[in-house]
Amino acid sequence: MKSFGSYISKYLVSFVAFILILLFLNAVVFGLTFQKIVTEDYGDSSPQAMLEMTATAATPEQLSDEAVQMLLQNHIWAIYLNTDGQCYWSVDLPDNVPKNYTIQDVALFSKGYIEDYPVFIWNTDDGLLVLGYPTDSYTKLTSNYYSIAALQRLPIFVLGMLGLDLLCLFSAYYFSKRRIIHNTEPIVSAVKTLADGKPVSLHISGELSEIASSVNKASSILNRQNEARANWISGVSHDIRTPLSMIMGYADRIAESKAASKSIREQAEIVRKQSVKIKELVQDLNLVSQLEYEMQPLHKEMVRLSKLLRSYVADLLNTGISDSYNIGIKITPDAENAVLECDARLISRAVNNLVQNSMKHNPHGCEVCLSLTASQNHLILAVTDNGTGLSAEKLQELEEKPHYMESTDERLDLRHGLGLLIVQQVVIAHNGTFKLTNVFPKGCEATLIFPYIG
Repeated sequence: MKSFGSYISKYLVSFVAFILILLFLNAVVFGLTFQKIVTEDYGDSSPQAMLEMTATAATPEQLSDEAVQMLLQNHIWAIYLNTDGQCYWSVDLPDNVPKNYTIQDVALFSKGYIEDYPVFIWNTDDGLLVLGYPTDSYTKLTSNYYSIAALQRLPIFVLGMLGLDLLCLFSAYYFSKRRIIHNTEPIVSAVKTLADGKPVSLHISGELSEIASSVNKASSILNRQNEARANWISGVSHDIRTPLSMIMGYADRIAESKAASKSIREQAEIVRKQSVKIKELVQDLNLVSQLEYEMQPLHKEMVRLSKLLRSYVADLLNTGISDSYNIGIKITPDAENAVLECDARLISRAVNNLVQNSMKHNPHGCEVCLSLTASQNHLILAVTDNGTGLSAEKLQELEEKPHYMESTDERLDLRHGLGLLIVQQVVIAHNGTFKLTNVFPKGCEATLIFPYIG
């Protein structure tokens, strides 16, 4: 779930970064556009520039021709008033604009308009210069006073609004992330559970109900397939048991019959041995199926593993093995009295599979050592041999294909197939881990690691 949360966080952070970049680009575009407006509308024809140019070229008697042409080109009219409000001269004055003004009139238009024309004034020693622009050129704020306290509080207000916006943005991000994770967490957990081969059942309403329904449907299909596979294997194992027992019985009778020729008895013995192998394969296949689909009940009890290993080695030696094989056991003092809650029968089966696997892979003999060590958190059971070991390619194949390693050869000899798979399933059923490695200078080691509190 942590990786999914990181995934959501990454894209939400990307979304926030995109918003910030977009705001920055908007500010840049606004600045460039505003600069263009200022350059065009407040250049040579701006009120300030035109007032300065006209005032420089004006006298009470006349205005220079260059200044008149500049005013006409920009559709600006002008009037020059003396201190009494009387007109010295005018340029392109509209008909509805008066030429004489009282002091009250001057006070009114100095900050605004004359007959809807925005006007701008310039005070000179001889009087007042007034320029009028077209009605659709400028707008003027007739009330241009502001409270000093308001201006002083303006930066604080702007910073406060920006801080509030950032807080709202972060809150939206945080709660959106929480809501997304809360709504999707059951689905992600269900998918992980489904990947482990376990059934799931989701009960989700809303926008994600369709996805939940699909996950439930996939779980149901996989569960039915697993049950069908397990039932089929169990059925085949049951059906083959009776005819196989008859074959083994008749083969045994023929092999022991003195009436049969030596050749017939030898062939019957081969049939009997191969029938035993078929029986063992069927049993292994059935056990693997039950362990894999959790149909094998575990009869757990507190087991002293050192005692279990010694009993196994004693039973193996009593059954008689070739002199080319030496079986040893090594138990560290800290593991001597270690007790593990486990199914003793399955643990013994796993150990036997590993020992038999070492012997079958080394037909010319080898030494096999069973070791048991304990740490604060684990019990480590290892089966080591000094035989030929495994190639790097074979080890990689066993790691990548644990469920389809190798089954049997043309003589029905079990190689790296169901034997190791049973070991793996037994260890998994006990919440442990299984490792298979080569040892220096030669040989192979199978390690079973079980959780343990010393």
